[in-house]
Amino acid sequence: MQKLVRITTIPLSLEKLLEGQLTFMNQHFEVIAVSAEKKRLEEYGFNNKVRTFWIEMTRAITPLQDLQALIKLYRFFKKEKPLIVHTHTPKAGIVGMLAGKLARVPIRLHTVAGLPLLETKGSKRKVLDAVEAFTYKLATRVYPNSFELKKIILNLSYAKESKLKVLGEGSSNGIDTGYFNPSDFSHTDNLRLKEKLNIPESDFIYIFVGRLVKEKGINELVKSFVSLQKDRPEISLLLVGPFEQELDPLDSNVYHLIQTHPKIFTTGYQQDVRPYFSISDVLAFPSYREGFPNVVMQANAMGVPAIVTNINGCNEIIEDGQNGIIIPVKSKEALMNAMKEVLDKVSLRMKLSENARKLIQKKYERSQYWQILLKEYKELEALNKHS
Repeated sequence: MQKLVRITTIPLSLEKLLEGQLTFMNQHFEVIAVSAEKKRLEEYGFNNKVRTFWIEMTRAITPLQDLQALIKLYRFFKKEKPLIVHTHTPKAGIVGMLAGKLARVPIRLHTVAGLPLLETKGSKRKVLDAVEAFTYKLATRVYPNSFELKKIILNLSYAKESKLKVLGEGSSNGIDTGYFNPSDFSHTDNLRLKEKLNIPESDFIYIFVGRLVKEKGINELVKSFVSLQKDRPEISLLLVGPFEQELDPLDSNVYHLIQTHPKIFTTGYQQDVRPYFSISDVLAFPSYREGFPNVVMQANAMGVPAIVTNINGCNEIIEDGQNGIIIPVKSKEALMNAMKEVLDKVSLRMKLSENARKLIQKKYERSQYWQILLKEYKELEALNKHS
């Protein structure tokens, strides 16, 4: 059986971004998962029944460490001789594609699930632009995980159109709507969770799921909520995810508000976000940049409409006025107006909620995406045999 190596910078991306995918592909290839954080990676391999190989990588710019990772990965490729190397996330992309090219791995694939560099400026931006373009040059094919992201890549001249391909309707893994199913959570379950979180039973709940950082629009979200809550005391804001104050800090006053406001509730990182969606009325997701956000698909699959910014990925999953509302990026006023609109207009909210799950099932079902990706691998394998 041919070998398929899948690489992410940290195992969390394997667990969340590619959940279930490597186990499925292991039926068709000998899959090897490569990432940092040795203990967590080995645990992932055991749970998902795939081989693993550990290399130390960081999400920061660390040239010496990256060179060591490159040498280790190159030696691994020379020994294992994989047919396909498929990378995700920027650091894994440059290390994996360069090692793959040097080791003459025939099929080198890179998925782009967002461009963090879009929020960077100055000399650091120039470095990141160069690294991104070089990663794509080393790859035999690049998969932006949304059509809008593909346009951004072309506009930035990172790669020619012939090298780029969006799989299916977009996404990196689709979504399992059998798992994200609102009917699995009873009224009693929901009441119990609200009680545990100290959220009043009858409150209207805005939820955010993801990293609590500036680029996710948390500054705007918290300020909008606090302004709205002054006039509408019966609302709550539920923030599900970790802070990253050292990487992308929130404004100090916003951080303080999150810690002290009586109607803002935090849970930290949660392995299973479904119960939190089940008690919520609308997802507020005012991110500055995304690839193809799983959170928006998850919310919709759970029957929760979404307020999202007009950025790639978000504006493909959400059809304005159908399964959510699209607002301009970094606009506190537009966000507050949208939050007020879904709160006040019950008929609109019901319409958005009813459409949400149907649209996700139609376009992004996970099992369909896996088959599309498998077909892509098999076609590339056949082309490689004949070349």
